[in-house]
Amino acid sequence: MQFSTEDLLRRLGSGETIEALCRDLQIESGQFQEWWTNETRRRLSPNSNAIPAPISATTKIHRDDRGIPHIVAENDVDLFVGYGYAMAADRLFQLDNLRRKSSGRLAEVVGEAAVDLDLTARTIGFRAIAEAQWQQLPSQTRTLLTAFTAGINAHIEAVGDLLPIEFALLDYQPEPWTEVDSLAIEIELQWYLTGRFRVIAIPELVKRQLGNGPLYRDFLLGEADDEAMLPPGAYPTTAAGDVEPVGVVQGSPFEAHGSNNWVLAGNKTVSGKPLLASDPHIAFAAVSCWYEAHLCGGSFNVAGMTYIGMPAMMFGQNEHVAWGCTNNLCSQRDLYQEQTDPEHPGAFLYDGKWEPAQELTETIVVKNAQPIHTTIQFSRNGPIVNDILPAAARNTGAVSLRWLGRHSSGWLTALLQMNQAKSVEGLFAASQPWHVPTFAVVAADEQGHIGFKATGRIPQRKLNERGYRPGWDPDHQWTGLIPFEQMPHWSDPERGWICTANNRVADDDFPYPLYGTWSSCQRARRIRQMIESKPQLSRDDMAAMQVDSLSLRAVECVPSLVAILESHSTPPLAQAIDALSGWNCRCDPHEVAPTLFNAFFVNWCQTVANERFDGEVADFVAGAAAGIASRLLAADSNGWFHRRNRIDAVVDTFKLTIAELTERMGPELATWRWERWHRMPLRHVLSRIGDLGALLNHGDAPVPGDMTTVGNTGYSPDGRAVTGSGYRMIADFNQSAPVLFAQDAQSQSGQPGSPHYDDQLADWLDKKYHSLHLSPAAVEQAACSTLTLSVQK
Repeated sequence: MQFSTEDLLRRLGSGETIEALCRDLQIESGQFQEWWTNETRRRLSPNSNAIPAPISATTKIHRDDRGIPHIVAENDVDLFVGYGYAMAADRLFQLDNLRRKSSGRLAEVVGEAAVDLDLTARTIGFRAIAEAQWQQLPSQTRTLLTAFTAGINAHIEAVGDLLPIEFALLDYQPEPWTEVDSLAIEIELQWYLTGRFRVIAIPELVKRQLGNGPLYRDFLLGEADDEAMLPPGAYPTTAAGDVEPVGVVQGSPFEAHGSNNWVLAGNKTVSGKPLLASDPHIAFAAVSCWYEAHLCGGSFNVAGMTYIGMPAMMFGQNEHVAWGCTNNLCSQRDLYQEQTDPEHPGAFLYDGKWEPAQELTETIVVKNAQPIHTTIQFSRNGPIVNDILPAAARNTGAVSLRWLGRHSSGWLTALLQMNQAKSVEGLFAASQPWHVPTFAVVAADEQGHIGFKATGRIPQRKLNERGYRPGWDPDHQWTGLIPFEQMPHWSDPERGWICTANNRVADDDFPYPLYGTWSSCQRARRIRQMIESKPQLSRDDMAAMQVDSLSLRAVECVPSLVAILESHSTPPLAQAIDALSGWNCRCDPHEVAPTLFNAFFVNWCQTVANERFDGEVADFVAGAAAGIASRLLAADSNGWFHRRNRIDAVVDTFKLTIAELTERMGPELATWRWERWHRMPLRHVLSRIGDLGALLNHGDAPVPGDMTTVGNTGYSPDGRAVTGSGYRMIADFNQSAPVLFAQDAQSQSGQPGSPHYDDQLADWLDKKYHSLHLSPAAVEQAACSTLTLSVQK
């Protein structure tokens, strides 16, 4: 039967099932699959003929056996045109999807499911901030961003109607790219890394229920909070300078989410040369949010990866220096409880006076639905964000947001300068323009130096507060920023190593308040243990560390749990108790105990939350209860349990866990292996539409590790691996020519028909790294294909 390809793709994109389409078209499922495969391959970008582009000299894009581009050009501008072209060739739909997400225009093409995302983007004003920042970028940054933009548009023009298949599924075409599009994507990523409403909303709700006493303080205390990046003596304990001004808000409408890294000096390595490892943790997906590349030409010779849409290496190595980053999790935003009064409508109280609110009306266009008109109010602190707070926190009165990202950024400018650095010292000096986000950067150079620098800036306040601040009180306004020179840093420590893993930066005697909301220190502690376990380490040791599966949470919690269960043992529990008591606390695929422990711990956090909270608030708070929940397995020193006996609560929660696992995995406990429970599905952003998941998803392999292990694979309540270290890199200065070793489980291409859509997962599971050579000769030798960009006539 004859059918229109365009019509069939539109029907798939509207949610019709494959079965219904095959029945309607009178074709077999095998015929449909053959058609789909051919159609996705037909849309792959040309990779052999010369393509005209807005450049001044011939530029080449060599691709290695994993499809990673090595762009070679004669000057910086042509290099970045090639960079934009290569990224668009691999990820054009992802670029457009993120552009729409950051601009609040995603619902235009996917419908009502994206309205909340659009409302967040419009309320915080990602695009308005980006437009303001574009006007203030230094000329060199503007020049390179414009070149990158031209490269993306050159690719859009070159492919014509052969766009990635997602555009046909959603029945639209991409608009020309602009410089502001890339900046908006950058701003939205900054928000993802630093916004995190729940980090403030949960303490606020807990304080409202428990008061400000010992129960509240116990809840706020993190899990294993005693492992700092900087040990005592690595920093002065008195302030050495005044705070910097915060700066004006940018993008005002009235004026125009964990990671590891560590670095070893030569005295800690087998080769006598520095080694550096870094692995950012972020949500897994069918298409990686990271983009690997090598830029060679003009003033650049740098390899590594960046966030899609950002034209600079965020992690990587050049001929002289290598670096990696983790999220520092220091507060760059505050939520303010605003005071209103019916007698002063449209106004907020500040310092005894009623100040009129400002208002902005936004219209969100929604596919197959009526447009949504919304009015956003602003106090002096920022936008009122009640409608985008987590659901459990939306009934707390008017709440406004102050975020440093609305004032300044400097991230892209700093990254470009860092990409050209000649030393660790030069790399850190190049980071000075960087204000948002706060990262912990470790670095090493060819001269043997290593170092750490906390990048970004941290707002200073007169008073500490984990929940909402009173918006009417001047004493809760920001007073300035920690000066660049006084941000935490450390160079060439005598011990020969530095590591960071979202843990606390320093003890509370650091001379400036850091306002950290750091993660558990368990990964940092485990990294230290592995570094200290040998006099010197090799690159193979670094690779083994990146996949280490030992759970220090289990090491701490399992003995207490087993002791309680053994005192209340019954025949149905005996086999489970034996599995836990004999466990080495490694979350390995063949083990049963990781399934038991992790499933129990999720339920235990809920039990702990239910003891003091009810309904929606209890469910919300449970996600942040790991610290107090782990301590309550050993003792209840502050009397958290008051409705029931703590021991009974532990036993009942374990019985509930056994019942749930039995229902899901069957009655034979020996089959409850981690490999059945903890799998890594790589899902496409369109996978919730009809049967598109069956066509676009991949992965679903069993993986070791969990949320607390160095080899991080996250954990969701149903056991899935949803976040973690999909990308890993190692820099080894014991090489005759510079080369970066890396792996990305989600692979390089975003095109479903490409062989590089899913070809790195097996390497990632097998702990194999590919090599990104910086030597032009090595690049040409390793090239599997070459695309030539020619001067446009």
